[in-house]
Amino acid sequence: MTAATKPFDYATEIKRLKEQKNAVILAHYYQEPAIQDIADFVGDSLGLSKQAAKTNADIIVFAGVHFMAETAKILNPGKKVLLPDLEAGCSLASSCTPQEFSVFKQKYPDHIVVSYINCSAEIKTQSDIICTSSNAKTIINSIPEYEKIIFAPDKNLGHYLKKETGRDMVLWDGACVVHEAFSFNKLLDLHKQYPKAKIVVHPESEADLLKVAHFVGSTAAMIDYVKNTDCNEFIIATEAGILHQMSAAAPDKTLIPAPSKEDNTCACSECAFMKLNTIEKLYNCLLNETPEITLSHEVIERALIPLNRMLALSN
Repeated sequence: MTAATKPFDYATEIKRLKEQKNAVILAHYYQEPAIQDIADFVGDSLGLSKQAAKTNADIIVFAGVHFMAETAKILNPGKKVLLPDLEAGCSLASSCTPQEFSVFKQKYPDHIVVSYINCSAEIKTQSDIICTSSNAKTIINSIPEYEKIIFAPDKNLGHYLKKETGRDMVLWDGACVVHEAFSFNKLLDLHKQYPKAKIVVHPESEADLLKVAHFVGSTAAMIDYVKNTDCNEFIIATEAGILHQMSAAAPDKTLIPAPSKEDNTCACSECAFMKLNTIEKLYNCLLNETPEITLSHEVIERALIPLNRMLALSN
């Protein structure tokens, strides 16, 4: 192969630009493998929030979805935060608009608002404290029992937390299309084929899946469970991107993606928004320093309060 036809080496060029510009790349577990492999940190929302809060980089490239990049900007108002594709949104975040949520809150004026981090910056400004699936139980349990709680925007995670904590919370009616895409009946059929497999489920999934799960937890907790549990087979019910890091952490384990409701040709559920980011877009984004996440000073100041409360309880 001649030099003229040699494929462009995105990984090498991204590393060069990263050093040249003092940039850091944060990637969620649901990103494509090539992006995970080039990232400085790969993690779930809580882990990435902590990395964003302490980075010394001048530029943060957030390979994830829009609300994640917004969170990084809120935690680092003086830094440039980039997202490879601005269209990388979130069905759950979109299900809770600031105007509708403001009206909803007015019905419960004496309630504390706990918002899942999978929400827009504007929803964070209307919240008292933020949580992730990793620390949600800790956050809820930190609130005095006499306090009434609104939990938004994920109703499935909310129902799970009500059961786990015993708190009677008012729930916003939102959900993640990826985690609601798993088929309960197909999952049971799959488990019959692999009766020794442990079923591992994310708490954003529907209640029937949670009832049959051997383990329910955040993406980071799922990886730890698979790695450290004395079992060789696991059925994984979350976005398929997690399998890359999970396989690396537990190479001797058999990982079986949980089946989706609609697509009989694919055994897994993928987030179309997460997959909008590509290694080429990441390179162009770092090269051109665009698209950039911008938020008003007022939004950053107000959203930072509940985020800092979460981080203080998570350390």
